Amino acid sequence: MTQIFLLLMLISMPGQPSVKYTASIYATEYQCAEAQIGFQEAYEAKPQSYKDGVRVKSLCVPFEAFPIKGMPSPIGA
Repeated sequence: MTQIFLLLMLISMPGQPSVKYTASIYATEYQCAEAQIGFQEAYEAKPQSYKDGVRVKSLCVPFEAFPIKGMPSPIGA
């Protein structure tokens, strides 16, 4: 088992049937936090008219996972 960090990015917009989401895997909490900051900064750089109609939240979630084929060490198999 290896610890990974899943960056979960949630997006809500009016009139949509559900909350949209995307996720990325990182080997360290630092890498996840850096990506999270980048996501939030990209949102904050949008015009207010965009932000008035879009809500976002991002979370770095630690997770014990089995090695993942095709991923570089220490995550990969």
